[in-house]
Amino acid sequence: MIRHAPRVALSLAVSLLLVACSEPEPVTQAPRPVLVVHPQPAADAVESFSGEVRARFEPELAFRIGGKVARRLVEVGDRVKKDQPLAALDPQDVGLQLDASRAQLTAAEANLRLARAERERYRKLLDRQMISHSQYDTVENQYLAGEARLNQLRAEYNVAGNQAGYAVLRAPRDGVIASRNLEAGQVVAAGQTVFTLAVDGEREVSIAIPEHAVGRFRVGQAVVVELWSRPGQRFAAHLRELSPSADAQSRTFAARVAFGDGGIGAEPGQSARVFLQAEGDGVLSVPLSALAAEKGEPYVWVVQADATLHRAPVRVGAYGEERVPVLDGLKPDDWIVAAGVQVLREAQAVRPVDRDNRAVQLAAKE
Repeated sequence: MIRHAPRVALSLAVSLLLVACSEPEPVTQAPRPVLVVHPQPAADAVESFSGEVRARFEPELAFRIGGKVARRLVEVGDRVKKDQPLAALDPQDVGLQLDASRAQLTAAEANLRLARAERERYRKLLDRQMISHSQYDTVENQYLAGEARLNQLRAEYNVAGNQAGYAVLRAPRDGVIASRNLEAGQVVAAGQTVFTLAVDGEREVSIAIPEHAVGRFRVGQAVVVELWSRPGQRFAAHLRELSPSADAQSRTFAARVAFGDGGIGAEPGQSARVFLQAEGDGVLSVPLSALAAEKGEPYVWVVQADATLHRAPVRVGAYGEERVPVLDGLKPDDWIVAAGVQVLREAQAVRPVDRDNRAVQLAAKE
């Protein structure tokens, strides 16, 4: 028995070596559970845009003449009345121009009186045939020229008077000073904007619509506005104005939203949020958590009939708070993964469940 021990040990060693060299049995991974949902109609996905309350009319105010600012009488946020002085230029130069125009007008009036008296004397001499018609015509022309000169200087005097009045900038309507661009001592040019006036009355919300979403909105479209100062209160409004061209820097389209009721008490400068409903037939939406992207190209994971995943490229609209419209790439009866999309891979086996952790039959509707 002792002589056979080496042979037994050798056989045992060979058997262990063969077992160690054999390939291990493949481990089968259990399908990964994933939360799935159906795409919803875009009517359930409302897009929101941040904006600022603005006045319906916001004229930019400027002096009609140039000069040095002598006084600034209002600050930003001040409420002003119609014809209230806002700022004044140094009146010295326009005052001198007015005095010079007045002196010229006085001289022209004296010259016209002299020409009128001369014309009357020559008319009497002509009636007595003591002078020729050509002499009388010369005096008559001098009178007409003096009369025209007087009319010219009178008009110039009126202009000079207006110029003196233009040295004081006044509010054209009741409102609030929205911006100020001048200080006392500053030299301004004629037509240079120095104030912006937010006129009392109608209020609007100014928003910017992204370039890829502007085609889905139209003037007159119904929207809803919520003021940051009054959370939970929403006001009916409509899209009153939409710019036909994009801003050169932001590439967004400026839009104005008008309130349906002018008595909501919104003031210029308040923050607001505008909720717009994208228009279009057949537009679907998915949760933001279902969307992934690679190299800037968005996609979602669609669960196929054999419970494996397929990456479906999609074309999306403007992102909302919780959902995003999908313009192309999905069907209403598709099952899509709604969470954890970053850790999934193509053709991966999954176990689809709903939000209550119940198994989903892929052939059935949610």
